[in-house]
Amino acid sequence: MSLSLLLCLPFLGSLLTLLLPTGARNAQAGVAGAVSTIAAVWLLGLFPEIRDGGVIRETIPWVPSLGLDLAIRIDGFAWMFAVTVTVIGALVSLYARYYMSPDDPAARFYGLFLAFMGAMLGVVVSGNLLQLVVFWELTSLVSFLLIGYWHHRTDAQRGARMALVVTGAGGLGLFVGALLLGQIVGSHDIDAVLAAGDRIRAHPWYPAMLCLVLVGALTKSAQFPFHFWLPRAMVAPTPVSAYLHSATMVKAGVFLLARFWPVLSGTEWWFWLVGGAGAITLLLGAYVAMFQHDLKRVLAYSTISHLGLITLLLGLNSPLAAVAGVFHIMNHATFKASLFMAAGIVDHETGTRDTRRLSGLIHRMPRTGILALVASAAMAGVPLLNGFLSKEMFFAETVFLSAHPLVEWGLPVLAMVASAFAVVYSLRFGYGIFFGPVATGLPRVPEEAPRWMRTPILFLVLVCLAVGIAPALVVGPVLAAAARPVVGGVLPDYSLAVWHGFNQPLLMSVVAVGGGIALYRWLRTRRAAGGLQNPPLLARWSGRQVFESVLLGVTRGARRVLALAGTRRLQPQLFMVIAIAIVLASLGARGFPLAWGDRPRLPATQVFVLLWAVGIVCALGAAALAKYHRLVAVSLMGGAGLVTCLTFAWFSAPDLALTQMVVEVVTTTLFLLGLRWLPMRREDLAERQDWRDRARRGRDLLLAVAAGGGLAVLSFAFLTRPAPNSISPFFLQNALPGGGGANVVNVMLVDFRAFDTLGEITVLAAVALCVFALLRRFRPPAESVAEPRQQRATSIEHGTDLVKTGRADPVARGYLLVPAVIARLLLPVALVVAMHFFLRGHNEPGGGFVAGLVVAIALLMQYLASGTRWVEAHASVRPARWIALGLLLAATTGLGALVFGYPFLTSHTAHVSVPLLGELHLPSATFFDLAVAAVVLGATLLILTALAHQSIRAHRPSTPPAAPTRENS
Repeated sequence: MSLSLLLCLPFLGSLLTLLLPTGARNAQAGVAGAVSTIAAVWLLGLFPEIRDGGVIRETIPWVPSLGLDLAIRIDGFAWMFAVTVTVIGALVSLYARYYMSPDDPAARFYGLFLAFMGAMLGVVVSGNLLQLVVFWELTSLVSFLLIGYWHHRTDAQRGARMALVVTGAGGLGLFVGALLLGQIVGSHDIDAVLAAGDRIRAHPWYPAMLCLVLVGALTKSAQFPFHFWLPRAMVAPTPVSAYLHSATMVKAGVFLLARFWPVLSGTEWWFWLVGGAGAITLLLGAYVAMFQHDLKRVLAYSTISHLGLITLLLGLNSPLAAVAGVFHIMNHATFKASLFMAAGIVDHETGTRDTRRLSGLIHRMPRTGILALVASAAMAGVPLLNGFLSKEMFFAETVFLSAHPLVEWGLPVLAMVASAFAVVYSLRFGYGIFFGPVATGLPRVPEEAPRWMRTPILFLVLVCLAVGIAPALVVGPVLAAAARPVVGGVLPDYSLAVWHGFNQPLLMSVVAVGGGIALYRWLRTRRAAGGLQNPPLLARWSGRQVFESVLLGVTRGARRVLALAGTRRLQPQLFMVIAIAIVLASLGARGFPLAWGDRPRLPATQVFVLLWAVGIVCALGAAALAKYHRLVAVSLMGGAGLVTCLTFAWFSAPDLALTQMVVEVVTTTLFLLGLRWLPMRREDLAERQDWRDRARRGRDLLLAVAAGGGLAVLSFAFLTRPAPNSISPFFLQNALPGGGGANVVNVMLVDFRAFDTLGEITVLAAVALCVFALLRRFRPPAESVAEPRQQRATSIEHGTDLVKTGRADPVARGYLLVPAVIARLLLPVALVVAMHFFLRGHNEPGGGFVAGLVVAIALLMQYLASGTRWVEAHASVRPARWIALGLLLAATTGLGALVFGYPFLTSHTAHVSVPLLGELHLPSATFFDLAVAAVVLGATLLILTALAHQSIRAHRPSTPPAAPTRENS
């Protein structure tokens, strides 16, 4: 099985769950469990290949010219993480089947769940830095949707937003750090990066690059001072919390630290930044966890503390400490996932997670209670459980560390104190809610959870026991395989024996456990007396408050800037945009002399001069008449655009001329719709023009002359200069042999620069969807229209019935401009013309862009002629679906090249013999061009019809309709 298929498997499963019927909860859970299990079993089968330091790698060409390839790389460490992600994913899928309510949309849950699994696998197995960053940000986006799964809740919205802002901002820092790291190494390939440790640490950019990478890692793993987002993410469903905070989301940060430990560690910068953040987080998280009353918040702060422990181990610059960090990553995943699921069962069966209301549950839920007690003991570091072993290794590293005297003395003390705090919150979770008197007055009468709901917890608890009793046998080979890549290939000497004799780490464990028990009893007594409801010394400080204060300050600052510089009027906005652009262009042009070249000029002809004279007259007339006759001004603008089209044709650019022509039609329609939004023109105000208005118009004229004249001069300077390094000869020479087409422009768009075109149509689709989303809820005031509704009704021939029935369109003038009969007759003709342009586009002027606009114009003519009745009668014309179909087809065309071993979007030309038609020239770029046509068609229709419908709403009568009678009902 290909590694790329392994990476795609969760995403394919996500799509499948969304396609299943809404009520098929068992099938959706089954798909999620099957995908996770298949991936886990396949990964387990790779262990012999990576056991002794082997690396499995698969590279798929993507954009070779930029050095970007899809690289999938699995070594021992990536294998361990991938197995953890998939195995716990399978267990959580089973658990979620019984946890989620029948009212919850299961398809959305499992779809997002599998998408997150795929994103995390992408982070783990990426063999390219930039690819890793893409999947890194994808985890932030999908986790935002998972945390806000119950989006009707305000706390879910705020928690999801906080997680996205913090981790997304950290991801941007990681992106810049990855770019710097790639510049230092000379490659973004992770193998090349891991082989360049000395060069990286000696580079002058190392401190800046390290800080940027650490921002990404520390924010994702909720390390101080970015730890505050994790407890707020507990509003997610418990299966989400169990998965994100044990094996995936928050582990991504420590994965990054361990992944690049061989090349980034070993310096003072690394020791103090990574070790310092880990030490503070270890102590702070454990301290705050002791005072939480919500079970999931107890586990959230304990997760922060354990992640701090792993970060501290990785920051000690010791290979043995790095091995201990990898070991604790594995151990933490097992007991923390089981504890989250146990907390979910308690909540599911009792209706509350408040520790102040829960006690004595062992009598009603004995099996769940025993499992939770064992998992809590593993979290506390009790002997014969896996948590004890990694804690012992941690204590040993703090004792035998060689560093500053203050660190040598303080670090063991900090470790013991944090471990004692861990015993306290573990007792609160295990002993506090399952022992004592049986709780009364709970929202539900607790009873034992279903067997299959407890099965995932049972499996994880058995792993905790097996590792704790026989670590060398159960986890020894896995730990060695996972730790070897982290420490650079040579493992230090370490022992996984359960008993190491009486030594200082054992004494520290005894002190920590005994001190934790004593502290728990004292805190419980104080709570019974009504004290210690909040963490002492930290009651007045909250990371959430700091975050919200910063966010509020930024919002207020933006509003103040908007109030000073912003305006609702279009003219000042355009003036500022153009003026700033001129200033920036002038500053950027300093030091570059503007001189004419010596290329031969073409002689001017009378016809060309006359053509431009017409265009100049149209442009000046549009500017002069815009205040008095808007429709005439729009028509004159169309005349200037027509002159531009003829100019392109004059200079042998038929593709540009054809494209400009259809764009002019769409733009004119856009302006006509925009006229409906302008305030009604009053003759008395139009006749009066004071000096302020004249000065403003004069200022605008000067700005227009400066912008237009500057571009004209710049264009003339470039066109008259020789271009020895021009890339035009390359495209002219390779269009036909390399791209299979004689139309160089179209071959460039769909072949040589297809990746750019894919980005452009994606942006076009996003713009169209944003316009539609913004206008969907916007209601323009009735007074913002150009004419009163009554005047407009009387000006439309045969339009009285439409007005009476409430179907009056802002484009009902189409009955005067484009008769419905002509529009319907032109529709099939336009479709044939569009097909003609599309099919000839690879060798003659045309292409998908022009074809899409021609079809859009034809459909808009139907809309102009028949209004909303035609749209309602032809409901299948749904622009959003055309956009989605186009993007899907473009991506499928690009991925099709990967199937045959070629880079993404590589085109291939086939010659097919068809009876009666003969030999057909069929390039694969045709399908990509079809995708362009579909996106252009959908985006154009979506923007213009959305704009038109807003004008419809503006003209709807504000008075309610009359009550129905026998005559009009």
